[in-house]
Amino acid sequence: MNFTEILEKKRDDFELDKEEIKFFIDEYTSGKLPDYQAAAFLMAGFLNGFSKNETSFLTQAMLYSGEIVDLSSIPGIKVDKHSTGGVGDKTSLIIAPICAACGVPVPMISGRGLGHSGGTLDKLESIKGFNVNLSLEDYKKIVKEVGLCLIGQTKEIAPADKKIYALRDVTSTVENKSLIAASIMSKKLAEGIDALVLDVKTGKGAFMKTQKDSEALAKLLISSGKSMNKNVIALITDMNQPLGSHIGNSLEVIESLEILKGICRPEQEDLRDLSIELAAYMILLGKKATSLKNAKELARKAIKNLSAFNKFKTLVKAQGGNEKMLDDFSLFPAAQFTHLITSPSKGYLKELNALSIGKGAVILDAGRANLDSIIDHAVGVIVKKKVGNKVEKGETIFEIKYNSEDKLKASLKLFETAYSISNTKVDKLDLIKKVIGA
Repeated sequence: MNFTEILEKKRDDFELDKEEIKFFIDEYTSGKLPDYQAAAFLMAGFLNGFSKNETSFLTQAMLYSGEIVDLSSIPGIKVDKHSTGGVGDKTSLIIAPICAACGVPVPMISGRGLGHSGGTLDKLESIKGFNVNLSLEDYKKIVKEVGLCLIGQTKEIAPADKKIYALRDVTSTVENKSLIAASIMSKKLAEGIDALVLDVKTGKGAFMKTQKDSEALAKLLISSGKSMNKNVIALITDMNQPLGSHIGNSLEVIESLEILKGICRPEQEDLRDLSIELAAYMILLGKKATSLKNAKELARKAIKNLSAFNKFKTLVKAQGGNEKMLDDFSLFPAAQFTHLITSPSKGYLKELNALSIGKGAVILDAGRANLDSIIDHAVGVIVKKKVGNKVEKGETIFEIKYNSEDKLKASLKLFETAYSISNTKVDKLDLIKKVIGA
């Protein structure tokens, strides 16, 4: 094949066939195709869009660029969850042990944070010694023995995705729905799962700002999964305000452990409720419950009897982490200083801008401005009030945990403009907007 002809075809908005897309993926992954031609291809696709068929072909080509993990020796239906990212989104740390405690094996290959959206791997590394860089053999062994395993993408898993994502990041082609879908599904399908629950975020703190775009992405993801004979369900969920109360790596692990121990303050109820909902769909797909209602009951029971917390503790030990930290939060990295942002008046919290809060946390070093940024696991923000809550004058809205005065000053404008107070009562935000594919 001649790649220039393929490039011209995509530039002129003609649909590519399976072999043409496979040729692009194979040539670029092997290093035979230069970055400038691959970048031109991505931009042509970004501007003209990819069809449903092209998206499916992209996903399959990226999937087969590396190894597909075989978990057939592990009994049960293997189910994972993927979130499209947001602020304070730590549900993976809660739902994976819940599902494993209910008998559903959870093989989970996760990512790192970039920009305002946090990453599961960074959070787990707040636990001293926790190893997310396991070999595929160790990954399979832990899934079999513990019932779950959380690691990062290995060199064997969808290498085409790793290379193309780096190029998308520097060519402003990240937000294309088809490229997002192919990236997500190639990794997820390669990890050995049988079914997948998607948490597609929508709102100010999400990559998809409107529900219409979020639903379109969800349908693409479901279509890609079904083309590979996988059972996929998507929940469209709110990301206009942070999920839960804690933003920052150690802080989010601590909050997740509190939920697993049955501790839940009012500002954490959305995190608990969404975790139970997502876990319930995973339990249902794993055929460990006969109805969604029954699955939710099992999820709540796993929290109440501490079987989910104990499963997480077993996982931490298996992946080299210090399990004592799970019972003694003082062992987690902690920031030196706290700054309070308080309400200037009484009323009701009208807005809690997730994007501004996430960007402020990045300035504190809780997240990455770029791939080379160094994370400070100790810093972050604790949200004391959520949208719809009554607020008194002088009451705390944010507790900012920081280690650098300069970085605090640089972030303050974002935090101070991230909320607004109304004199009239404000309704709470709807957490789950829609379920697709159920």
